[in-house]
Amino acid sequence: MIWPDISGKVLELGPGFAESLRFLSHTTTNDGSYVVDLHVTNSYTALEPNKFLYDNLHKNANANGFCVEYDHKTNSEFKETDTTLDSANAVPFKIVCGTLDKLADIPQAVLDGAPYNTILTSFVLCTAKDSKSTIDNIIKLLKPGSAYIFIEHVRQPPPGDIHVVEDNNVNAIFWGKVQDWINTLWSIVGHGCCIDRNTGTTISEAQGWASVDYKSVRPVIDLQSRIMPLSFGKAIKA
Repeated sequence: MIWPDISGKVLELGPGFAESLRFLSHTTTNDGSYVVDLHVTNSYTALEPNKFLYDNLHKNANANGFCVEYDHKTNSEFKETDTTLDSANAVPFKIVCGTLDKLADIPQAVLDGAPYNTILTSFVLCTAKDSKSTIDNIIKLLKPGSAYIFIEHVRQPPPGDIHVVEDNNVNAIFWGKVQDWINTLWSIVGHGCCIDRNTGTTISEAQGWASVDYKSVRPVIDLQSRIMPLSFGKAIKA
């Protein structure tokens, strides 16, 4: 699991309900609470464009010991600062509305927080309007030597792809064509989710990395898993 590698000043794109927060490094406080370790994660910015998810996003952040604050420029309708936790002993968690699709449209709160020690995405680049531009902007926002950590569903890697560590005898050519055939309909019913993107390759070919290490798996849990193989890994900024 690569999530425990997350540290420092963190930016997460499209966290949704932020279920992944439970995988961060935690510690037990004097009162027995199990919370995110302030000495590992210093601050957390959640860049989430869907405000309908904010209620559970806020609750999950609180449950993991974060002190939630809303960016007043992009979320003026929400209470700006969370007073339910002791902010002096909790990791600040800022909720910002927006994306990294275009450099000119990145919210000021995200730019002000840069450079970041860690940026992460989980099942987000499939819905980005321009995944290549989003990756380029991730590189711009990272501190040199820092990590972009990702797990994304992708188009079936070709047979013999060196990144595939779990093949499960899946017919990659057939299922890749299925992804191509149904992608238009899938993106309509899936709120913009595209299942025909070679995201691992796109990440590794972006300019500005010192190294990129990722793996791919072909799950065979059910029919849907065959059209949603995964690529996950870490890229370090030069």
